[in-house]
Amino acid sequence: MMRLVFLLSQLLLLAACGRPDPGTVSGTVSTPEPAVDASVALEQVFDEYFEASLELDPVRATSIGDDRYNDRLAIRISVDHREKSLALEQRYLERLLAIDRAALDEQEQLSYDIFRLQREWNIEGAAFPSHLQPINQFYSFTNSFVRLGSGRGLHPFETVDDYEDWLGRVDDFVVYVDTAIDNMREGAAAGIVQPRVLMQKVVPQLESQVVDSAAESGFYAPVENMPANFSEADRERLTAEFTGAIEKKILPAYARILNFVSDDYMAAARDTVGLFALPNGREWYEYLVRVRTTTDLTPEEIHQIGLNEVERIHAEMRQVMEEVGFDGTLDEFFEFAATDPQFFYATPAELIEGYRDMAAEVAEANKALFEVFPKTAYEIRPVEQFREQSASRGSYQAGTPDGSRKGVFYANTYNVGTRTKWNMKSLFLHEAIPGHHYQIMLQRENEDLPRFRRFGRFTAYSEGWGLYAESLGKELGMYEDPMDYFGALSDELWRAIRLVTDTGIHAKGWTRQEVLDYMQANSAASETRRVQEAERFMAIPGQALAYKIGQLKIREIRDNAEARLGDAFDVRAFHTEILKDGPMPLSMLEEKLDRWVASQL
Repeated sequence: MMRLVFLLSQLLLLAACGRPDPGTVSGTVSTPEPAVDASVALEQVFDEYFEASLELDPVRATSIGDDRYNDRLAIRISVDHREKSLALEQRYLERLLAIDRAALDEQEQLSYDIFRLQREWNIEGAAFPSHLQPINQFYSFTNSFVRLGSGRGLHPFETVDDYEDWLGRVDDFVVYVDTAIDNMREGAAAGIVQPRVLMQKVVPQLESQVVDSAAESGFYAPVENMPANFSEADRERLTAEFTGAIEKKILPAYARILNFVSDDYMAAARDTVGLFALPNGREWYEYLVRVRTTTDLTPEEIHQIGLNEVERIHAEMRQVMEEVGFDGTLDEFFEFAATDPQFFYATPAELIEGYRDMAAEVAEANKALFEVFPKTAYEIRPVEQFREQSASRGSYQAGTPDGSRKGVFYANTYNVGTRTKWNMKSLFLHEAIPGHHYQIMLQRENEDLPRFRRFGRFTAYSEGWGLYAESLGKELGMYEDPMDYFGALSDELWRAIRLVTDTGIHAKGWTRQEVLDYMQANSAASETRRVQEAERFMAIPGQALAYKIGQLKIREIRDNAEARLGDAFDVRAFHTEILKDGPMPLSMLEEKLDRWVASQL
């Protein structure tokens, strides 16, 4: 309407001034529009795409500190949302391709290439029916909604507006639940369903949210922790509205999906565990492998890389056995490391305190290898009880670039008697510093990057960096105890095992038991961890491949830089160069570092 009003006003102005339209007068030529500078056009494409994408993904907006859409959730699995998302990808790919790449500078060309690849992948991925499998034990909107509404997650509960915004998200959550149920029914009819063993883990997660009253629900915590500066009238009103929303909307929604999963869906769930068993599953997995690793490696090639790495790491572990004077086989050493009481804390609180004790030591040691540090702080928390049985050993949640919300390193304390001390340092280096906290917050704090890159992600780069960060432990002096180094090797071994087992599950038809047997034969991991990890690979095909493939490439890039630069190689400058431009496909990272090395010669 505003554009129509503007055009009408221009026509009236031309008529009033008596100026003819040169394009309609015989013998005259229309004045062409001035050419738009390629850099300006590129910036417009990036900015407009990012703005449109935030509106389609409100929780992502919340995660980066943008509160404009805090009153809504995206129903990402709905027909309407999927159509809008695909149209967005197609529209902005077309606009990008209309820009002359050759007219851009080096950094703009890098952004152009990253943006193009992401749009192409998203368009290709829209053909695979992930919306028909909207829930599993590892990535679940029902779990993430609890975290979002707990008062300790991404959604802020600091102002009256924050509280009122949350009530809007509750309404969208109810729609999401009912859409998920409809989609799962459609998936069951088409034979596109989750493995039964995964859905059996979903049931207790859902049951934990079906309580008798609002006060018993985790969603009531913001009421109990309402800021003291709220007026009495607001406190009474919000308490009543939250109570009503929990008891009349949230609890019934959880009960509906619990009943559906427990009865109808469980009966339709499959006994197979690999993506290969689904319609078009092999092509789906090959797509995920390309996207997760940002390479053209086939599942078969990755499987063999994994086997080779397992053999190499086993050899290094045997050297550790000699160093500590252990007399026995590698399997016996695995058993010793996994069961000896000296390697465990007695309580969850002691485990968390162990991580907090090492934080200052690692921060000081990092100064020898890094020259740029994020401004945003981070904290250490235990994984919440409602998801600890299915969660991994540790994870990282990014903070906001303005520092208003800290980053969080989550450590899993479930079944603390299986959480070994000797791999705590490597996990900390990966998830906290210099791993994901450095990598993600330096990226988010870099205002020179287009926003789609400041807040973007490539799994192979990000998880490759995390595993590479673990490998820095010796240089940082963190692995002086041979058992700590064994822990790092054990974690690296685990990522190599992931290459074997993820491809085994989804491309080679391995059963769950075959995966568990391979893990037991080749690692010191406890049964708890083996089960959690095996079922994680089943739930998110291909994601586990990113770690080792990314780490191997980053290490290769560093080795190449050291060989070419010799004594002129500066590891602190190298790490700055790896991190400063944020995540990108591995091939683009290699090309960028090749240019950097050449500039140092």
